[in-house]
Amino acid sequence: MKILLMLSVVPDTTSKINFTDDGTRFDKTGIQFVINPHDEFGLTKAMQIKEKTGAELHVVHVGPKENESVIRKTLAIGADKAFRIDADPRDSYYTAAQLAEFLKDKDYDLIIAGRESIDYNGSMVHGIVSALTGIRFINAVIGLELEGDKVLVDREIEGGKETLETRLPLIIGGQKGLVKEEELRIPNMRGIMMARRKPLEVLPPVEAPELTEYVKFEKPPAKGSVKLIDKDNLDELIDLLHNEAKVI
Repeated sequence: MKILLMLSVVPDTTSKINFTDDGTRFDKTGIQFVINPHDEFGLTKAMQIKEKTGAELHVVHVGPKENESVIRKTLAIGADKAFRIDADPRDSYYTAAQLAEFLKDKDYDLIIAGRESIDYNGSMVHGIVSALTGIRFINAVIGLELEGDKVLVDREIEGGKETLETRLPLIIGGQKGLVKEEELRIPNMRGIMMARRKPLEVLPPVEAPELTEYVKFEKPPAKGSVKLIDKDNLDELIDLLHNEAKVI
């Protein structure tokens, strides 16, 4: 069995975000990048399947050279081989086209992605890859069991979950619930040392259109100052809520 993780690299949630070029481009200066949190659940599930079945696990990422340290982390956790397509993944269709081209001559049984990346939150790439390749696709997956080439999938829906049965090959968009949070893997020293010897192949991008134009990014407005009221001064509190905040 062969498994592929489609890896997204995103800014750490503690990073201070800024924009350049008149608010049209994300400023990467001083930003620490990490594995997309939804992908972490997928990576751990892939490792569990690998350990149970002896499957081979590969990772593919569309992005610049500076993301290789994050890709190496997946190798340290246990992936066997990684590929980096040397392109800027700013557009969902363009990114999906690179991944679909990569898959053209491959024979992966299970392809795992995160439900969405937590930077642009597009939740489109894996679906477009499915459309371009004809591989079945299920998103918002919170449970996955394999029985030969038969797959039982639990996916989150509004107000509950549904269980689906399908067959491999399959693309899934995983999320929290695919594995337990306490099961998430982190690299150990042995894994880090072994990752240095595992192959990371760099591939050129293919020609593909970018269908999205970023008009402008805007930060949320700054929070106003906080006014503290003595707990015994209820009259002042009521006055401020009525006349200033206008909520009563």
